[in-house]
Amino acid sequence: MRYGNRRDLRDVAARAGVSSRTVSNVVNGYAPVSEATRARVQQAVDELGYRPNVLARNLAAGRSGQIAVVVPYLDTPYFAELLQGIIRAARVQGYNVLIDQTDGDAEHERLFLSRGSQQLLFDGVIFSPLGLAQSDLAVRDPSLPLVVLGERVSDGGFDHVGIDDVTASREATEHLLDLGRRRVAAIGDQPYRTGEAAQLRTRGFRLAHERAGIPVREELIISTPRFNRSDGASAMAHLLDLEEPPDAVFCYSDLVALGAMHTLAARGLRVPEDVAIVGYDDIEDGRYSNPTVTTISPDKKMIAETAVERLLKRIGSSTPVPGLEIRAPHRLVVRESTVGRRAAD
Repeated sequence: MRYGNRRDLRDVAARAGVSSRTVSNVVNGYAPVSEATRARVQQAVDELGYRPNVLARNLAAGRSGQIAVVVPYLDTPYFAELLQGIIRAARVQGYNVLIDQTDGDAEHERLFLSRGSQQLLFDGVIFSPLGLAQSDLAVRDPSLPLVVLGERVSDGGFDHVGIDDVTASREATEHLLDLGRRRVAAIGDQPYRTGEAAQLRTRGFRLAHERAGIPVREELIISTPRFNRSDGASAMAHLLDLEEPPDAVFCYSDLVALGAMHTLAARGLRVPEDVAIVGYDDIEDGRYSNPTVTTISPDKKMIAETAVERLLKRIGSSTPVPGLEIRAPHRLVVRESTVGRRAAD
């Protein structure tokens, strides 16, 4: 018996002209299906509004139907925007998302990689570590389906989804150098064991100078504990107190850029006329600030959807899935903080 508009596999199979088994294979990704057949089944699914009985499927497979997403901070707009994409992508597949904030605490992060994680009632983890270094990821429960975000390289046992930070940072810095700026600063370096993301961005910053034949001014590379507004504001104040302050700054996040611009405004300096600013992450705040922030824009939608897709593939596989290094695209979005209002328009 069917209730209301609810449809089952037989309805989809009849509409697509295939067997119920084929529909199940397409919906659950259990077996290879030709692209033509897959498209026909998907069209029938869309037309009928079919939704798989995920609860029954998960119970039969001994799963919870939930995935965990572990991030350092929930008050960071980049992670908030990324989480929205992950939740939407998981919901389409019938999965719920459990979210945990680690505050970068190494022991808390390590818990999610241990055998004890199975007691937390999730089937796999999308993980953006901050307190753990690359080497720490090797000490984990090998049976745990895992996708890692950020600047950690796969050791073959998990998938890694991110952008090319070195290239993106090089492009951001080259943009400033191409504008004729010669005292370019960098705010956000983290020269310690777990600061891989910042170190890659510093590498790109240095590479841009090397390609342009312009020496890096070491005193203009400023370390920060986090990529937030207050760190950007205090680092900018330090830079302005130098004998030769910068005429441009590459900030390792948009929040750092917003903090830096706050200090510049407080000191009576104009952006970009006196100091040009480039950020990183393309958060919504940077699109509505005054001036708007030139930034590196990662494809957050692709990162979220790919992370969910790869995790569910791992959860659904009865054999080990080789780890992949997946690079999402990025682009430099030029706005008012480097070229002014008229040029940005």
